[in-house]
Amino acid sequence: MSDTELPRKAAVLRPSLLPRHDRGGGASTTPLVGPACGASSFINGITAFAPGTQIPFHSHNCEESVVLLEGDAMLDIEGQESVRLQPLDTTWLPPKLSHRFRNLSDTRPMKILWIYARTDATRTLTETGQTNFVAAEHAKK
Repeated sequence: MSDTELPRKAAVLRPSLLPRHDRGGGASTTPLVGPACGASSFINGITAFAPGTQIPFHSHNCEESVVLLEGDAMLDIEGQESVRLQPLDTTWLPPKLSHRFRNLSDTRPMKILWIYARTDATRTLTETGQTNFVAAEHAKK
């Protein structure tokens, strides 16, 4: 029986029990669904932003959806007007579109749930052009 023919089991993931990876600059990520639990077409996770944190402009090799779970956030999209987000606002971003998220609060954390449409999703930093697999960024921390 090949890997694609193996029966799959459902999974319940508890973020409070999973490893969190420091991304530097006040952001940390908890990977959730991925190939390790049987996913074959997408990955997701939660990224927490300390007060005042912003991540650098970047793009991906696939579609991305982000849900603001808590906090006061701004979505900056290169070449477009920035959009202020409130909890449960949901974004859809096409591949190769440079963007970033910022925590607008100086006192409260912010959290997003991200979903990439491929298990081999990459992140390319706009400023440097450096590309890494999202999953590899988590594994090396």
